[in-house]
Amino acid sequence: MKVFVFDLLAYGEQLDHLKQGNELPYPLAGRYFKPEVAVRTYAEHLDAWEEIDKLGYDGLGFNEHHCSPYGLMNSPNLMAASAAQRTKRVKLLIYGNLLPLHEPLRLAEELAMLDCLSNGRLISGFARGIPREYQVHNVPLADSRARFDEAFEIVTRAWSEEVFSYQGKFWSYKDVSLWPRPVQQPRPDIWTPVVSSKESIEFAARNDIRITPGLAPGGLQDDIIAYYAKCLAAQGRKITPDHLSVGVTAYVAGSKEEAIRECGPYVRYFNRTLFSHGNFSETAKQREAGYSGAASTDYVRAENLRAAEFNRGDFRNMTMADIEKMADRLQWGTPAEVAEKMIQLAEHTGAGTVQVNFNRGAMPQEMFLEQIRRFARDVLPILQAHQITAVPAAETVAA
Repeated sequence: MKVFVFDLLAYGEQLDHLKQGNELPYPLAGRYFKPEVAVRTYAEHLDAWEEIDKLGYDGLGFNEHHCSPYGLMNSPNLMAASAAQRTKRVKLLIYGNLLPLHEPLRLAEELAMLDCLSNGRLISGFARGIPREYQVHNVPLADSRARFDEAFEIVTRAWSEEVFSYQGKFWSYKDVSLWPRPVQQPRPDIWTPVVSSKESIEFAARNDIRITPGLAPGGLQDDIIAYYAKCLAAQGRKITPDHLSVGVTAYVAGSKEEAIRECGPYVRYFNRTLFSHGNFSETAKQREAGYSGAASTDYVRAENLRAAEFNRGDFRNMTMADIEKMADRLQWGTPAEVAEKMIQLAEHTGAGTVQVNFNRGAMPQEMFLEQIRRFARDVLPILQAHQITAVPAAETVAA
């Protein structure tokens, strides 16, 4: 198994005191931003990434979000470029650039630069982004899918063709030859996250792209993997552990109860205050806005449709009692418990890579570093020695 650390890089100070009722105001006015907090936050995370590289993790994950303390990686490419100079061996997973929102040739150039700066360590993740990002950049949600598809073709052709031209609905180019070009040929690996939409799964299967299915383990994640396996089979491909990575929130402690006490408040802050700040997560509302199709979850089994709704209240109203219930399925507890749970999840899903999040909600730096080190010492070797050899969903498709 390969183990990546996925870092949200939330603003390094909790902001619950700014809430109006149950909501953090959006937009959050600039007067609340403290430059010294941002300076410290960036410096601390760069230090953590250097430590992650030295301790033997396989990769680092970066994300893109805008105009929210949810995350300060407005440009994941800038952060990955900084990390490339502080690390030597970890893969750099941009997870991901929001293709519909940016000029794709510029993205192709920046990613090629990153691959050169890191000597071929780039994994290029492409995502559509959440509705808030479209509001910020004044891009219609209904154009999201078409812009994504067009930008994907432009970026991948720019990487691979000697000279290319393109005439599209949103972008057009004539006689372009990319300099610099990626170290990895014919192109860097491409991954894409799938929250639930059928169209994203079908796109990934058509292009043989690795996916990270769902926001959390459970029946919906199983349905995504099964449908992805089916779509790959329709393309004449068989799903393998290399096609899948899964995300987890891990915390190593003396016991599960200790993990709940120590990590629980930061997970609650992330869900109640940060997760849907300025955004609507509900699938039904996204359909109304044209972001998702009417049939986007018709592959999901009936018992898992509730999970596919992504009701805002499920996050906004989360209590410590809810987190105690969640802890049974989270990777929290003693090193042996955490390793066992992560291996069980990887075996169940067939995922050859896990992406571990240690710091979702502005955790203090000393606590963040302690988790990175403790996990590396007591859990990482067990995971890296374990091999995932099959994807159970593939057997279902074959049957």
